This record gives sequence, structure tokens and C-alpha cells, in this order.
Amino acid sequence: VFGVLRSGQWGFIIPKSGGPAILGVSPVLWLVAIGLCTVYGFLRWEAHLVAVGRDPLLRPELLKVPQLSGGLTMFFVQFMVQSGVFFAVPLFLSVVLELTPLQTGIRIFPLSIALLVAAAGIPRVFPRASPRLLVRIGLLLSIVGILILMTGMDPGVSASIITIPMILLGLGLGALASQLGAVTVSSVAENQSSAVGGLQNTATNLGASLGTALIGSVLIATLSSSVALGIANRNDIPEQVKSQANAELVGGIPFVSDTQLAVELTKAGITGPTAAAIVDVNAQARLDGLRAAFGLAALVGIAGLFFVGRVPQDAPGAPEPSVEAVPV
Repeated sequence: VFGVLRSGQWGFIIPKSGGPAILGVSPVLWLVAIGLCTVYGFLRWEAHLVAVGRDPLLRPELLKVPQLSGGLTMFFVQFMVQSGVFFAVPLFLSVVLELTPLQTGIRIFPLSIALLVAAAGIPRVFPRASPRLLVRIGLLLSIVGILILMTGMDPGVSASIITIPMILLGLGLGALASQLGAVTVSSVAENQSSAVGGLQNTATNLGASLGTALIGSVLIATLSSSVALGIANRNDIPEQVKSQANAELVGGIPFVSDTQLAVELTKAGITGPTAAAIVDVNAQARLDGLRAAFGLAALVGIAGLFFVGRVPQDAPGAPEPSVEAVPV
């Protein structure tokens, strides 16, 4: 997670100019490799403990249960998408549109209401509905909501653009939440429920952490490259300012509002048409960064559709269909 977080500033494989390097490669690659090897080593050690008759923290064979692995994968996808959207939407409202914290909360509120209604209402209204179908519908609703957000990122757009996407996302995430807990818990015997709970919490926390890290890194990386390209292509920005900007952009730039940027430019002695041009470039770059962030979140949701088949077709606890006796 830490490696992914730093990828926007250090580069994922090729180190960025002025950034750190280990054996000619960005530290991000080494950090991610060490993390993956640590997970692999942990699983091998747990399998060794089982083989010698000792008590492991986790029995690796649990991960081979299709229903459990499918539920955990969906939890991971859900929280990766959810955390990425929750990271990007407030930035759009509070930084791009410069809404107050209260106004930002009000605009996001429809998502909370829709999520609560779907999570609590679906099991009551459709107690025997197919978990696989509901999870698939939930992912599709979330993807559509994200795509509407992505395509709606235009200059001068109002905050009302997020209302419908927030409702769709809330319904989609609520549909997932209404099914996945029961799917994972019912996948193993009752005496293993504590291990399932630990795996479920790990999947949600890892999904949330990676979602924020990965989507945040993509947003900042896109923002930085878009600002650099925009400034380089503007003829109304002096060459001296372009050179200074390129030097400052090496380590990435913060996601700031037009007001904040104008204040900082004034402090730096940049005013008039040059300042206005830089503010315009930054405004467009912010939208580019948000589009990239929402696009990645949509791709994660689409990737999740390929794993829905591991979620059971029948609701947990549903009675087996009875076969009537045929008289001889």
C-alpha cells in the first residue's frame, strides 16, 4: 500500500527526475515486491504449521473454498471502488466547485440514504433473491454511476451533476453490502466463522487502502502531467515561468482550488494574464485528474464482474427444492 501511495511522486518502475532510485529502479517496485513476497511467505508458513500439527493463525485451505474466495474478492472490489469514489468526489465538490464542508456533505448525503435503503431493504423485500444476481446488479449500478460522474466532469458544471450518480452508487454498494456478509459466513462451518471474519475485515481494509492509494496516485500523476503539458503549450505564459513550473512539478503538485492557486501565484509575484493562464491550465488539469480517477474506479468495478460467478446462485439458508413422490 505504501508503495502504491508513493508511485505518483516516485514513478512505478522508472524513477522520476529528482526522485529516489534503488539499483536504477523506483523504490515503489521494490516495496510492492516485498509486500507480495511477505504475503506469500505468510501463506507458506501457515501451511507449514498445519502440516506439523500446530495451530495456525489462518488455514490456507479456507482460501480454496470458491464461495468464500468469491465473497472476499467482491468485498475487496466493493471497498476499492467505494474508497476511490469517496476520495475523489469530495475533492470535486470542495476544491473544484469550492463548496463548504456542509454543502459537500449535503451533496453526498443521497448516497448514504440510498445505500442504507438498499442494504436494509433488499433482504426484507427479496429474502430469497439470488446473491449472484444482486451482486452483479450492484456492480453494474456502481459502474454506471461512476461513468456518469466521469463524463460529467466539464468546466462550469454545477454540483447537481453528482445527485443521480450518488443515488446509483448508493443503491449499488447497498446491494453488495446486503449479500456479501451472508455469502462469506455461510461458506464454511460455524466453528471457522471467526477466521472468516478476520479474512473479511482484511479484504475490506486492503481494498479501501489500495483503492485510496491507487486512485489517489493516478489522480495526482494525471494532474501533474496535465499541468506540465498545459503550461508548455500556452503561448501567453513566459518561458521563465514555464521553466520554473517544470522544476516545481517534478515531485507532483497539490490538488488546489482556483482561489488557493491565485493567492499563491500572487505571493510568487505572478499576476495578470500569466496568472490567469496558469489558473485555467490548473482548472482543466484538475478535471483530467478526476476523470482518470473515476475511470480507474470504473475499470476496477468492471474487473469485479469477472469474479461474480464465484458468488452462489442460491441465497444462504434457502431450502432445497422438494421432490414430490410419484405413486407407482
